[in-house]
Amino acid sequence: MNRWCRFLRLSFVDQWLLVKAMFLLGAITLGLKLLSFQTLRRLVTSEVRPRTGLPEQDRPAAERIAWAVRVAGRYVPATTCLSQALTVQRLIKSHGYPARLYIGVAKNETGQLEAHAWVESQDKIIIGGLQDLAHYTPLPPLEGEKA
Repeated sequence: MNRWCRFLRLSFVDQWLLVKAMFLLGAITLGLKLLSFQTLRRLVTSEVRPRTGLPEQDRPAAERIAWAVRVAGRYVPATTCLSQALTVQRLIKSHGYPARLYIGVAKNETGQLEAHAWVESQDKIIIGGLQDLAHYTPLPPLEGEKA
């Protein structure tokens, strides 16, 4: 089945969520290349007001938002765990869920530093969960993030 048929079979809420995820992920991915991380993060996290007036049954679950970002990540070039995490953080906050961005570091087998980003909401990893996530040491909370 081609992609358009699968897209058209989705509910309107999922279609809209996927379109928003695609555009926001593209903008954030580009922003990571053009702006400093601090500037981009400030833009992503500024003025995130939860949407009101959306019926509860039409409010996408945080996991569904992460699904949309993961799918969008297959089609937006050069996405990373960081761009996906920032996108999820923005989208789930805009739907009224709490979200905390984590960036962790670890040394790989050759001793080189690796980094990984993930988002937690209500004590659950929403995006960026890895089997060896415990291998990463989370950096201190970023300015404006609650510990």
